[in-house]
This record gives sequence, structure tokens and C-alpha cells, in this order.
Amino acid sequence: MSHAHHGHDRHAHALKPDAPAPHSCCANKHAASDAATVLDPVCGMRVDPTRTPHHSHHQGEDYAFCSARCREKFIADPPRYLAPQPAVAAPEGAIYTCPMHPEVRQVGPGTCPLCGMALEPELPSLEEAENPELRDFGRRFAWTLPLSLATLALAMFGHRWNALSVELRTWLELALSAPVVLWAGWPFFERAVASIRNRSPNMWTLIGIGVASAFGYSVVATLAPDLFPASFREHGRVGVYFEAAAVIVSLTLLGQLLELRARSKTSAAIKQLLGLAPAHARRLRDDGSEEDVALSEVQVGDRLRVRPGEKVPVDGDVVDGRSSVDESMLTGEPVPVSKQIGDRLIGATLNGSGSLVMRAARVGSDTVLAQIVQLVAQAQRSRAPMQRLADRVAFWFVLAVLAVALATLLGWGLFGPEPSWTYGVLNAVAVLIIACPCALGLATPMSIMVASGRAAQAGVLFRDAEAIERLRSIDTLIVDKTGTLTQGRPAFREAVAAPGYEADEVLRLAASLDRGSEHPLAAALVAAARGHGLVLDHVQDFDSATGLGVRGRIGQRSLSLGNAALMAQDGVDLQGLAERAEALRQDGASAMFLAVDGRIAGVLAVADPIKASSAAAIEALRAAGVRVVMASGDGETTARAVGRALGIAEVHGEARPQDKAELVRRLQAQGRRVAMAGDGINDAPALAAADVGIAMGTGTDVAMASAQVTLVKGDLNGIVRARSISAAAVANMKQNLAFAFLYNALGVPIAAGALYPLTGALLSPMIAALAMSLSSVSVVANALRLGAARKA
Repeated sequence: MSHAHHGHDRHAHALKPDAPAPHSCCANKHAASDAATVLDPVCGMRVDPTRTPHHSHHQGEDYAFCSARCREKFIADPPRYLAPQPAVAAPEGAIYTCPMHPEVRQVGPGTCPLCGMALEPELPSLEEAENPELRDFGRRFAWTLPLSLATLALAMFGHRWNALSVELRTWLELALSAPVVLWAGWPFFERAVASIRNRSPNMWTLIGIGVASAFGYSVVATLAPDLFPASFREHGRVGVYFEAAAVIVSLTLLGQLLELRARSKTSAAIKQLLGLAPAHARRLRDDGSEEDVALSEVQVGDRLRVRPGEKVPVDGDVVDGRSSVDESMLTGEPVPVSKQIGDRLIGATLNGSGSLVMRAARVGSDTVLAQIVQLVAQAQRSRAPMQRLADRVAFWFVLAVLAVALATLLGWGLFGPEPSWTYGVLNAVAVLIIACPCALGLATPMSIMVASGRAAQAGVLFRDAEAIERLRSIDTLIVDKTGTLTQGRPAFREAVAAPGYEADEVLRLAASLDRGSEHPLAAALVAAARGHGLVLDHVQDFDSATGLGVRGRIGQRSLSLGNAALMAQDGVDLQGLAERAEALRQDGASAMFLAVDGRIAGVLAVADPIKASSAAAIEALRAAGVRVVMASGDGETTARAVGRALGIAEVHGEARPQDKAELVRRLQAQGRRVAMAGDGINDAPALAAADVGIAMGTGTDVAMASAQVTLVKGDLNGIVRARSISAAAVANMKQNLAFAFLYNALGVPIAAGALYPLTGALLSPMIAALAMSLSSVSVVANALRLGAARKA
């Protein structure tokens, strides 16, 4: 049995069949083969307890072993092999999946029943040990490489050694190559058999048949040479190909080692994200003392101190202190963000020189960092539409290669020059070995994995591979105003006083009256008054008139604050301030009138500031050929003012949620490929209807759940970065697919002997094995360039 896919939970090694793992799709078939096996507690190899003669009884449990040597080691020191190991390949119960077939999922490591590739953890762990398959293949390669080289030397130069007879040389080649093929190559045969049993031909089908054909043919030729006609003989013996079988196994192992090491780098982005979180937090007790606790012990509501230079442990809000926080590790923005009481903190960001006390709001899997990791992992394991073509091609390609190999064997054997059948066997094996659908299958998954990780480091989260593939082709972007183009937090702009009043007095009275209101515009006035150092008065008889404004009394004076309709109800003459208010609205602000004792006192303007990054982002999108359209629920006047400021010609104001979704569908009906960017619940229908929905990370959970792309920073520059990454990823996928198709289109005919009439040369199966291994490695290496490229 193979050592390739064992776990390391020593408590699970007692003589009990492993619990059936939950599979999906064809993986259920794969589970049946492992259901009756247990793990050897010494080497981790899977053993059938009903067949092995090596057993030991310890503390009421029976254990099975693959060999007497493992049993001896266990009896000498059972606690050593039963104790829990600190380094595990993945947490207990971790789900493993295939990078080429993400629908295949199971608990614990194993091989994919569809393609035979080693399964990988869905979510990498910082503590994970070396890949067990990488370790196993490395051991098999190291132990058998000398035997392969010795077999090759004997086959090529043995005829020069007069001391070795032809028969003795053949038997030596058999003895040297047998461990290589039957032990080192055993996992290949297991996977080949599984592929045939599951009716899913893949690269292991070809390698298994090719190696088995070369080795089996040679064994028969050694044991019973008289069965072969004279045309099969060369140099006094029936031609044998032990060196081809052995070297093919060693080269395939080498290719797998290189590929596994390269594939491990595709999860580097997730591991980097996981490494951002601090290991501990400093918790404040109720008595005022402090303690350091593990991050896993932090609960919602805990007060935590974040000292200068420390990382913020979890998501929460500042309750004391003032500092600047570097959020670049999650958002890609290099400028530190000022934080004070009431501001939101994101876990894993870096505190500056000030000390902060925060209250934990989201911990564990609810933090922004944890959700980012989950989204990246989900995107990396999703399938791109482009992959469907590769999958269909790969299936029929393997069947075609088998047919070509058979035709090559018969064609050379029946019509080729002498020794014709020798040429036929060699060329047929070369055809089987060089045709590697693995490169075809890896072409897009590797690009998706690397692109998703790179995007996450730039503050862009793709939900799936389809979003990565689609975004580059977007030609129209619909943007919401509030929270997308603007900051989403109204801020006081100015106060215009009527004759007899000062601007600060108008602001002070309005803020005093609005202190009892929960409206966002009221909060902006109160914050501005406090920022100006104004002392607010106590308000009596406060009353809120829905849709109009508020009323109240300060001392002996009656005040009213609101829109023109409220002023009309109270019989207030707006005098010349009506025109001023309209000018403020034309400039994108909301205007409120203040009346004192029935006389106009002033007008106050509150506006939602445009994000500093919006103008540059809109310009960059326009330069990239993207048509930008604004759809806002705000009034037409305010929406058009923001549109003018940003150079957006097409503006739709007073747009309800259904209006935004209808706008998306209308543009799609015109043949446009539409993306929608928004941050609110009212944007969710349009986000879901768009070809690509883009949510601001600063917005609502509903918006993010409806979108395929999330911008962690809530900054439209993220769309520019996302389109650049999308274009690079798709180009990379096309390069990989083109290389895989071209490689096979050229390799198979050459292996079949197409160049022989012109050059007289044939492709050795050993060279075919090397080319096959390097093809997969080159695809992975090309995908890794995405991560090494300069971030957009």
C-alpha cells in the first residue's frame, strides 16, 4: 500500500476502520477503498488489518502494522507513537479538496478520484507540517534514484563489460529496476487503477499503462524469451526496457516533487493573511488590572488595550484614547488612519504611537481578517468558466492518446524497419508518457489561486473564479453615491446667518436643538458645534416632525429647524435665504433652516464629502474605456452636483432599489457588460442583477453578500486594481492553456515517431517522461508570476 496520504493523529491508529469521510461527487467511490483500512501508528501507512500478520495489543486496543520492523518499534516504546503530535498537517476534521476538481471534498488527506492529484486543505494552516505526499514521494525518489541510474548505466554500457553475459545483464536490470517500479512507482499504479475504476481517465492512466507495459513486457522477455519471434531480438537477446520503466518512475517522481513544491506557494497569500493576526491580546479586568490572554479567549464586549506599536487583536470600537492606525496590511492604503473614541478598528492592523482602549465587537471567524481568509480560500477553490473547456478536452484527450499509442505500436510493429516491434513498444510507451493532461488541468486553477491571493493583498476580495474572469470585460460601471463615491458620513459645511445673528450662534442653537435627534444630519451639526468649542444649551419641549424637522424651546425662545415645508407650517418668512439654500443644494449639500421665535435666523448646510480617491478612480476607469453611471437614492439636484464634481455625465437621482436593478437590466439589454458598485441594503438587488456586483467593505453585510467582489477599503481605486488583476489572471490562464495544448499537439506526434522519416531519430521514453514532468511544473511556475508581478 502507499505511504502517500497518511495523517498524524496518533489517537486514531487503534484497530478500528477509519470513519467514512463525507465526500461529494465521485469521491464517495474513493472512500470505499479506505473504509476497511487503519493507520500504522509508526509509519502512518494504511494497512488492511485482516491481511497483515503484524499486530500488537496495548492498553485494550489492537494495532496493525505494515511490517515486523514497525511492530518492533511500537512494542519498544508505545507512548512515543500514541502521543499527540504537535505539528499536524491540518486541524482535526479539516476538509481537503482537489485543486483541479473542487467539487471533490473529504475529511483528511487523500487523492482525487477524478484526476489522482493529492488533495490539499481547503484552508491552509500556519502550523501545517510538510505535505505528506511531498515527504513520501521525496523518500521514494531518494531511495530509488541510485537504482534507476544503475539500471540505465547497465542498459547503455553493459555490453562493453565482457564479464557480464547477456542473460546475467538482463537479470541484473530486472533486480535493480523492480524496487523502483514496484515500490517507488506503486502510487502511480494505484491512481491508474482508480482512474479506470471511476471511468475518469487522466495522466495517471497514461503513466500507469506506459510503465506497466514497458516493465511487464521486459519481465516476460526475461523469463520466457522463447515466446518472442526473432524480429524482437537485438544484441543477442529479446529487447528489454527495464531502464525506461525505472527512469520514467524516477523522473515522474521528480516532476511531482517540483510540482508539489510549486503548488504549495499558491497558498502563500492566505498564510500571509493568517500570520497578520497577533497571538495574544491585553484584556482589561473590571478591577482595572490587565492580563495577557490568547486571542481565542477574547469575547465580544471585552475591553482590550492596544499599546503603541502593537497589532489590533480583533475588530471593535475605540472607547478611550487617540492614535493613528496603519491599515495597509488589509486595505493596501499606505496612509495611517486617525482613530478616536467611537471609531472602528480592524483586527490585525498596526497601532501607531498612541495608546487605545477598545471594546471587542467581532471575534474569531466573525472578524474582517477571518472573513477575508474565507473569501480568498473560497475564490481559490472555485472553477473558472474557461476551465470547463479544458476539462472536456482532457477527458477525450486521454482516450485519444490511448488510441494513438495502440496505433503507434501496431503501425511500427507491422510496417516499421527492424527491429520493428522494439520500435513499436518504445514509441507507444513514449506516446503514453509524454501526453500529460495534468498540465491542461492545472492551467486555470493555479492562475486563479495566485490571482485571488494577490488581489486580497491589494484589498480586493473575489468571491469566485467567475468574477475574476468576468471583471476584465466590464464596459459599464454603475455606482451608488452615498458611501461609494462619498464618505457616507454627512459633515457640516457652513452656516449662513440672517441679519441680527452670527454664524456660530446659528450653529450653536441648531446643534442644541438637534442634540435630541438621531438623524445623521443632526449628528453632523452636533459634532461641528463641539469641534468649534461651542457650549450647547438644554432644550425643553423637544418634538420631532417626521419628514419636516424638529422643534423645541431654549429658555424663553422657541426654535424650529428643518426644511422649507416646516418653515411654511410655522409661518416663517425665509427672506433672501431661500435662494441661498437652493444654491447650497445645487452644490450637493442638504440645507436646513433655523427659525427663532417665528423669525428666520439662518440656513445650515450639511454635505456628504466626496472621497478623496473618487475623482482619480473615475478618471482611471474612464481612461480604461469604462462608462461610469451614477444611480443614487438622493434628490436629483444633490446627485447631479456630485456627478458634476466628478465628471459623471449620466446621473439618475431619486433611484429606488428596484430602479437601480432595472437600470442594470436595461443596460444589459443594450449589450453592455455591467458592474454595479454599492454599499447599502438598497443596492443589493442591483448588485445581484449585475454581471459583476462590487460591494464596499465599509458597507452593509447584505451588500457584501450580494456581490461577487468586495473592496476592503471601500475605495473605487480598488476596482481599478481589480480589473488589472482580472486582466492579468485571464491572460495567464490563456498562456497556460495555450502552452498545454501546444505541448501535447507537438509532443504526441514526435513521440509516435513523426520525425523519424526526416531525421532518423526517435524520442526516448525517458526524455518523454522528463518533458511530461516539466510541462506541469512550467504551468505552475507561470501562474506564480502573477504573485511576483508588481501590484496594480
